[in-house]
Amino acid sequence: MTEITEYINNDIKAISLEESIEAVQDFFAELSFSHFPVLDEGVYIGSIALDDVETFDTDKKVSDYRYTLEGFYARTNMIWLDVLEVFARNHTSVVPVLDDTNKYIGYYDITDIVKFFHETPFLKEMGGIIIIEKDINDYSMSQITQIVESNNGKILGLFISNVESDKVQITVKITLGAMNEIIQTFRRYNYEIISEHQEDNYLNALKERSDYLDKYLNI
Repeated sequence: MTEITEYINNDIKAISLEESIEAVQDFFAELSFSHFPVLDEGVYIGSIALDDVETFDTDKKVSDYRYTLEGFYARTNMIWLDVLEVFARNHTSVVPVLDDTNKYIGYYDITDIVKFFHETPFLKEMGGIIIIEKDINDYSMSQITQIVESNNGKILGLFISNVESDKVQITVKITLGAMNEIIQTFRRYNYEIISEHQEDNYLNALKERSDYLDKYLNI
């Protein structure tokens, strides 16, 4: 599979700190980016945002608004999930890329990263997705893997998809197999199943009918 670093882009030169705001406004009008990296004598100092640029005085320079630059970036050694997190956390369509010496290498464009994501086995391969939830101090990736594999399933990918206060949600994609057995095993290990499944729907329907009969018999 293609390495994510093959998507590092250098087609468009980074914005200079000495660039005029008028030129930067024209730049954003021509290209559909939410942010773009700014360099000061070749050194990355932050990204300038389209939303900010639209409010700036055209006769000033980027350097006059240095305090508004946003300092997010990705490293060349980051895995694709971490890169996606940088995009999501900063609500951006462009993420600058630095090496481990902080040298500016280029940038990731969200359209390229989405294309890369779609080529991963996590999306391409047939399988089922389970979203599970547990206390943040009580979950274990190795335990999750063991639960799936002990029921003859294979994991295509898993990642933490949400964290709220003391709970963590993990999205797991597995090869199609004994899904119901896997779900029930997760429950035995006190994982809550967040996603809906056909087997669960069947069990819920049985429970609803049972509850209805109980109420009918108690009339």
